[in-house]
Amino acid sequence: MIVATTNDLPGHRVVRCLGVVRGITVRSRNLVSDAIGGVQSMIGGRVGAYVKLAEAARQEAYDDLIVHAQELGANAILAMRYDANEIMPGVTEVLAYGTAVVVEPA
Repeated sequence: MIVATTNDLPGHRVVRCLGVVRGITVRSRNLVSDAIGGVQSMIGGRVGAYVKLAEAARQEAYDDLIVHAQELGANAILAMRYDANEIMPGVTEVLAYGTAVVVEPA
């Protein structure tokens, strides 16, 4: 599966547009990461506990995005983006979305 943040794919042409695809995950922090994150934020710098949580959420949403595109018969996703929103304190939704297409070499 080719995934690009661009609207086109150099060296390929879109032969079929299959529509919007997405992968969504909802993650919550836990007491341990909150405690570690709280200490790290007082010291300053990178808050590793939250970085790991954010990376895991993005990867899960990305993996679900790929599955959705494959189910439609796509071999590429164009204009891929991430979005994240806090649903409630400590609970974050991560969305990966893009346009599922079938491409072939130009």
